[in-house]
Amino acid sequence: MLYEKFGEFDSAEEINKSAEGLKAEGDTESLLALAKENGIDEDDVYDYLDDVVDELCNPLMAAMGKLQVEADDLKPYEIMDDWIEYIKFRCQERDEIARAVRKKGKSLKGCIGALLQWSFKNAQPVDKDIVKAAGVSGGSVKLGIPGIGRARKIITDYYLGE
Repeated sequence: MLYEKFGEFDSAEEINKSAEGLKAEGDTESLLALAKENGIDEDDVYDYLDDVVDELCNPLMAAMGKLQVEADDLKPYEIMDDWIEYIKFRCQERDEIARAVRKKGKSLKGCIGALLQWSFKNAQPVDKDIVKAAGVSGGSVKLGIPGIGRARKIITDYYLGE
């Protein structure tokens, strides 16, 4: 189960506040567990403990960590892997998307669901010669996978509600 020990955090700031308390208590084991549960690299924990950095994570790190933890749970493949990469790119392009990815109630499964919903609603018939070349017989075949531009818009709409 995701976020079993510490619960789901709403922001990098919430993660950092919890990390600050654990650091002050000298609880390295729990700090490492907090980082792992949120997809934050162990090396970043030691940088934080050694005062190399002032915070455990920033909004982009928190978003990427959440996406990684959720992807590990989801076990995506093929086009879903591509969609996750699109989400990561959107996080790198716009800080507000990285912050929105971290929000409670927003999830990788929800975003992929939005992409699939568009796919089902916009499936178009595939040319009969292509269907034949694919070795498929009987019935009509439809396909509706969004291109990168459309996927970027769906991802933005899902996370930002635009």
